[in-house]
Amino acid sequence: MEWRVPLADIDFDEQEVSAVTDVLHSRWLSMGEVTQGFEQDFASFIGAKHTLAVTNATAALHLACLASGIGAGDEVIVPSLTFVATANAVRYTGATPVFADIESDNWLNISPDSIEACITERTRAILVVHYAGFPCDMPAIMEIARKHDLVVLEDSAHAIGSLLNERSLGTWGSIGCFSFFSNKNMTTGEGGMLATDNDELAERLRILRSHGMTSLSWDRHKGHAWSYDVVDLGYNYRIDEMRSALGRVQLKKLPANNQRREHLTNLYREMLTELVPEVHMPFEAVRGTSCYHILPILLPPQTDRIHFMEGLKSHGVQTSIHYPPVHQFKIYHDEWQKRGISLPVTEDVAAREVTLPLYPTMSDGQVEWVVQAIKDTLQSKNTR
Repeated sequence: MEWRVPLADIDFDEQEVSAVTDVLHSRWLSMGEVTQGFEQDFASFIGAKHTLAVTNATAALHLACLASGIGAGDEVIVPSLTFVATANAVRYTGATPVFADIESDNWLNISPDSIEACITERTRAILVVHYAGFPCDMPAIMEIARKHDLVVLEDSAHAIGSLLNERSLGTWGSIGCFSFFSNKNMTTGEGGMLATDNDELAERLRILRSHGMTSLSWDRHKGHAWSYDVVDLGYNYRIDEMRSALGRVQLKKLPANNQRREHLTNLYREMLTELVPEVHMPFEAVRGTSCYHILPILLPPQTDRIHFMEGLKSHGVQTSIHYPPVHQFKIYHDEWQKRGISLPVTEDVAAREVTLPLYPTMSDGQVEWVVQAIKDTLQSKNTR
């Protein structure tokens, strides 16, 4: 249908068209010079020593787990309030994701106390997710990791441009993983990035990214190598030059677009507080600087969420849910039930969460339309 206010939209113009056209004219389409430039740009932006572009963030998470030595018999602590790829990437290695609860209905990130309660002799790593672009409590989590000798990995798919203590999210743990999916703050359609300050990890990630090969087609094209060896069981997780070209343009737009997202988020908070105070908008407290990736709200208890979302749909407003808890999916549910561990905060929040439209080209008037639609819908008999 034609949405009056879609959930997300992209900021593309002739700059992206020109960048991709230049790549096509160059006649080199696979990972090469443009990708190297994109990686250097991104490394400078987040302050990381090494960055490696990959085909998507799921690939980044998988490689991060592999490069960290995670495998069969290991456990990795993850939040359940995340996209399923976070947990799946752990399972790809043969390890087991162990789900921790979130902090509160105001801070929807993994709880340090719950992390500590999940640690066993099999725990190898903590994989955090910076939900909606808001920082996890990284000082507390890093201290837990030091105490128990655990690896910390960061799923920073939501957090491009977010900071904590003036340090970019994705650079706190040993490896950070970013997403450039079409709804992210900067997009290449599909795409992802790995970040690390560790030279050995960077080299292992580089090898694993491309079939375990010691040189790439670009190296041979430039005359830097004549052949290659295969030294590990690698994967084809390479990105292409077209997407890297898009990424370089999008990265330049990111600071201004993140500022616009912040303005729109503040406007939502002001208007929701005034017109529909019974709706809770999380992340009221200050912790670092968010990139404001998505706009989650929590409906009043006993509100029929489907009727609410249908009500907004009737006003032309697209909504979503971030996320159905991973531990409740069929593929994870039965095994998780055997553990007998409850996630009460996650389950309460996930049952009431609705994601509202948020994107940098959104107008103030569209925010006002969405909030008025919320007020009208909550007052209708269908949501009582």
